[in-house]
Amino acid sequence: MLTPSKINKFTFFKLPAAYWTGVRVRHIDEKSCHVTIKHKWINQNPFQSIYFAVQAMAAELSTGALVMSHIQDAKASVSMLVSRNESIFSKKAKGRITFVCEDGLIAQQAIQQTLKTGEGITFWMQSVGKDEKGDVVSSFRFEWSVKQK
Repeated sequence: MLTPSKINKFTFFKLPAAYWTGVRVRHIDEKSCHVTIKHKWINQNPFQSIYFAVQAMAAELSTGALVMSHIQDAKASVSMLVSRNESIFSKKAKGRITFVCEDGLIAQQAIQQTLKTGEGITFWMQSVGKDEKGDVVSSFRFEWSVKQK
């Protein structure tokens, strides 16, 4: 299984924009992934909160890390790609924001299905970002596409 440390190292080399803006995986298991981002100068917008694209990177990583983890567990060659996304912003993102995706089993089932049928599969995963008070600041949905190579 992938660990937060391994994923954070991966972001340093393969997703440097996420790494340098402070996106960090804090927890991952087969069902969920938690990613944090703290408001800093490098990731702010002109309104003194976290820029929407940085929030999107953190949210996407919380879903994508689960997809990567289940592909690795399957010990198969599977490609993955975001095909669509939707977002809702409900409050300024200030302080430390934690994005949580709890759709790991959806990813696992889709990967098993693509390996069984050989067909490409699409599925949606959600990530919700909350501030330190527990208030939702933004919510993202990503449509992932997986296919056996």
